[in-house]
Amino acid sequence: MNFKDNKAIYLQIAERICDMILLGGYREDERIPSVREYAAVVEVNFNTVMRSFEYLQASGIIFNKRGIGYFVTPGAGEKIHSMRKEYFLKNEINDFFRQICMLEIPIDEIVDMYNNYSKQQEK
Repeated sequence: MNFKDNKAIYLQIAERICDMILLGGYREDERIPSVREYAAVVEVNFNTVMRSFEYLQASGIIFNKRGIGYFVTPGAGEKIHSMRKEYFLKNEINDFFRQICMLEIPIDEIVDMYNNYSKQQEK
């Protein structure tokens, strides 16, 4: 896995797991790979993945069945969606709007681009 320099690796791993949940790769009440399995897949230290799993567990995204492994919490997809939407609206949209204004991009052009993107995602 390629990691970005601007965010802690354990958070990037947690985001990847959340992406898999949102995309249906991991379903509610389904077991996810163990910490060791996941560490091997993303080629990082076991402790880094453990920190990711602890973060996701504290966030209510996954839960641990002692001796069996980690599982996706029921309702995790909705929780991830809600958390990401709230973060985007609080932390990123103002920068997005600032860029649009500075670059003098007409809102109609943005709407067209969004509609085209949405159509491509439906395919």
